Amino acid sequence: MEYEFEAPKIKWSEIIQHGLVSGVVLLFVGMVGMLATFHEREIVRDTFTLGQLVMVFIPFVASFLITRKVMSTTKQAVPAIVSGIVVAILTALPSLILLGLTNLLPDINDILVNVNRDWIETVTFDNRSEQMKGASIFLGIIVGSGSLGALLYFVPAKFRKALIYAASFTLLIGVFGETVNLVLNQLLPDDAIDAMFRRDTLLLMPAIYIFVLSLVGSLIWVFFGQKVQEQTKRKPNQGRSPFYYIGMALFAALLLTLPWILGRTLSDVAVTVGLFVLMGFGLNIAIGLAGLLDLGYVTNYAVGAYILAVLTSTGLLGIGPDWLNFWMVLPIALLAAMFAGFIFAVPVLKMRGDYLAIATLGFGEIIGKLALSDWLKPVIGGAQGVLRIPKPVLFGYEFTTPESLYYIVLGACLLTLFVSIRLNNSRTGRQWMAIREDEDVAAAMGINVARAKLLAFTLSAATGGLAGAIFAAKVGTVFPNSFTVFISINVLSLIIVGGMGSNPGIVLGAIALVGMPELLREFTEYRWLLYGALLIFMMVNRPEGLWPSSVLQREIRSDDEEPDISNEQVVVT
Repeated sequence: MEYEFEAPKIKWSEIIQHGLVSGVVLLFVGMVGMLATFHEREIVRDTFTLGQLVMVFIPFVASFLITRKVMSTTKQAVPAIVSGIVVAILTALPSLILLGLTNLLPDINDILVNVNRDWIETVTFDNRSEQMKGASIFLGIIVGSGSLGALLYFVPAKFRKALIYAASFTLLIGVFGETVNLVLNQLLPDDAIDAMFRRDTLLLMPAIYIFVLSLVGSLIWVFFGQKVQEQTKRKPNQGRSPFYYIGMALFAALLLTLPWILGRTLSDVAVTVGLFVLMGFGLNIAIGLAGLLDLGYVTNYAVGAYILAVLTSTGLLGIGPDWLNFWMVLPIALLAAMFAGFIFAVPVLKMRGDYLAIATLGFGEIIGKLALSDWLKPVIGGAQGVLRIPKPVLFGYEFTTPESLYYIVLGACLLTLFVSIRLNNSRTGRQWMAIREDEDVAAAMGINVARAKLLAFTLSAATGGLAGAIFAAKVGTVFPNSFTVFISINVLSLIIVGGMGSNPGIVLGAIALVGMPELLREFTEYRWLLYGALLIFMMVNRPEGLWPSSVLQREIRSDDEEPDISNEQVVVT
């Protein structure tokens, strides 16, 4: 009896479909005007723009993914590389067809308004007057980018990771050149900054130096970072390593000095990011630990803001006594948000999944309508809102600047983080995780599901109220349009992208989804488009998030580790 294994064949239909989808994505971002708008921001002076980066990034990623997929099934390098190149060619095809139609149909701009001179100039790499030459350059660069993506798979894993780290770091400095320039102005003399940037745009030679240095640092980290991490971990019956305490001391020093490094403008962005981190820690209790999809989290945010606004305002709507201040009302706002979370949780205790999400989404809409209603207008001002909210004052010092407000947000985040970590490792936290995995099994094991859910909703609401109160003190005015359902979606998105159940992931997600858009204000009209694209990409390729918790990562990746032999045929003779 002999066993013969037939090598799996390449599914060309799947490869063609993959390439055409990638091509449609590239065509779409051009037709909505994103490429032309991004092309206006240079990454490297007179060399590379953000629009060109988007064009080469799409085939690069598509070719890498298809190469990885083909290699996982065929184990053959040449067909995998060819597949990546084919995907790159198909990625360029729809845009090339549309570029040709602009010559045949001069009035096409009347139908597709964004297929204009700016789009043609971006796609042809500034060769609009010679479209044949520009189209050839476009095809060559797209195919070259796809080929590099395919070849990247065959680079040893550690070197590949170091290359990705170095390239990402360099590109981020180029994209956020204006922001980096603001930071360096606080640290370096003008001559050193002029040697790196010109009009907030990174120069070519400094970009090369940054890439080389970051590549060296990345190689050191990928080869020796694991050893450092192992040394910093607590071993049985042993204390923490000295490296752990040194790292924590440096990190604490960075957090304390951060606003004076960033300056006023970036400190204001840091405060906004901190508020979303604060809400993310709270919503993570309901979603990440208990598995309760709450889309009405903005309710708690609004309750905390309005309670502080009404009790401390010196305007006509202020009803609190003169001796009430920010620090005294802060616990009241927190308790009011917890009470609101408890009240809203009672009707939805028996709901699960999509039904729970829709019900909580309704709560978020209700709070917005109540804030605008004539019924509550005498108390909270209706559309006019609550004005003249005083700033926090402590020992005679008034927290008026973003640099000073940063420390209030930092203290609130650290306190919430401490509580969150304690809950993760507590008996209550394990009950929530059991409910998240299987509510029926958790009930059969003796867990009081209703009580655990009520506790999750109530504690989750606390940080939302805390964030809302700090927000009200920060802006000095509270209006109903500050509390839309998109706040809830933002917080949920940063948890998904960062990693559900992961506290570091929440911070990373807030920086990616809140901080970066704040620094790229000129691209605000594409914010939600990028949100959707990022969420789809994360769900398909990294569903556990950027920095997942170890428990969730094991749960999601456990099925992927099982060998797939569905394409193999066993012939018995």
